[in-house]
Amino acid sequence: MTLYQPKNGYCYNSDTMFLYDFITKFNIKGNVLEVGGGCGVLGLLVKRDYPKINLTVIEKQSIMSEFIEKNKIENNLKVEVINSDFLEYSFNKKFDFVISNPPFYQGTLKSENEIIKTARYEESLPMDKFFNKVNSVLSERGEFIFCYDAKRIDDIILKMPKPLKITDMRFMYPRLNKKATLILIRAKRHAKSMITVHPPLIGFEGENYSKEAAKIYKKAATKSVKI
Repeated sequence: MTLYQPKNGYCYNSDTMFLYDFITKFNIKGNVLEVGGGCGVLGLLVKRDYPKINLTVIEKQSIMSEFIEKNKIENNLKVEVINSDFLEYSFNKKFDFVISNPPFYQGTLKSENEIIKTARYEESLPMDKFFNKVNSVLSERGEFIFCYDAKRIDDIILKMPKPLKITDMRFMYPRLNKKATLILIRAKRHAKSMITVHPPLIGFEGENYSKEAAKIYKKAATKSVKI
């Protein structure tokens, strides 16, 4: 899949690749919404692998929405693109799945590049408001699959609004003997099952990708073109 990205803006990274792989472990179907599409990589990969889904991508930055439009045409995929703020937009339908690699970094050291700042820092999409809006746009048995900073697991559990309940989680470690940096989470409305904690995902072994990480990149098969 060829993906055009801004030369001086935010570019997708391993977080998105690992989230894409995590999403494909589940039975994705029906109406699917990606929140904060960036250049569209996550949603477009899922649409490529699950062509029967009805995909909507909402992205607040107009320049990135234009990249999604360009990339969906480049890859011949049917996708509805909405250029608006997720927290303010009124949808005319409910979604069976919401997927997202949201901005989740905190702190005061921030990029002066507005595109990068919006894509990376939580002030663009505060966790509590984000979770509550997702809960409101999901269908009665809808699912929410996303990633976040692993250090925020306590906040994630505390702020997950009912009837959403976490059913699956997986921690990603950049290397063996390093602390987890990313958590992949699946939550379902009205779920009754206990949480499944999946085996850890390791990013690198020595100087190379781990076997699993390399397999994920191979499955995604993306080619980035910066313009």
